[in-house]
Amino acid sequence: MTAADHSRADIDIETAAAADIAELCRLLGLLFAQETEFAADVSRQQRGLQTILQHPELGTLLVAKQQGRIVGMVNLLFTVSTALGARVALLEDVVVLPELRGCGVGSRLIEAAIATARTTGCKRITLLTDTDNQTAQAFYRKHGFAPSSMLAMRLLLDD
Repeated sequence: MTAADHSRADIDIETAAAADIAELCRLLGLLFAQETEFAADVSRQQRGLQTILQHPELGTLLVAKQQGRIVGMVNLLFTVSTALGARVALLEDVVVLPELRGCGVGSRLIEAAIATARTTGCKRITLLTDTDNQTAQAFYRKHGFAPSSMLAMRLLLDD
């Protein structure tokens, strides 16, 4: 068994709990530090995470734990596609501690997110990644995601 296989075997995937919010905010800080469009703001991240946890119909937060310590996370948000006439999911906030990247933790999280989407009746998962992040794009392709001809556009509304 390789070191990567060993690390992968030691990982448990669970649904996040309110007690995990502080650690999830730290992970989001790592993620947003490498993103071009977002910045870490702990109070906003806490508010968003609490909303998802309090309203499971909105989404699911999954965490990867190694010996009880959170080492990664993924967020699935639910909506309805009129094109498909069915429930769909948005995959967001995929992040793994830097020292465990390349060890299979992210793959375990994505596999769990896909399984969760299927079991909750979702017919599609959509995600966004930075256009220059070739590593992330290769990772998602490995898990069956394909580029879309759709262009993401945003309008930020004041609080």
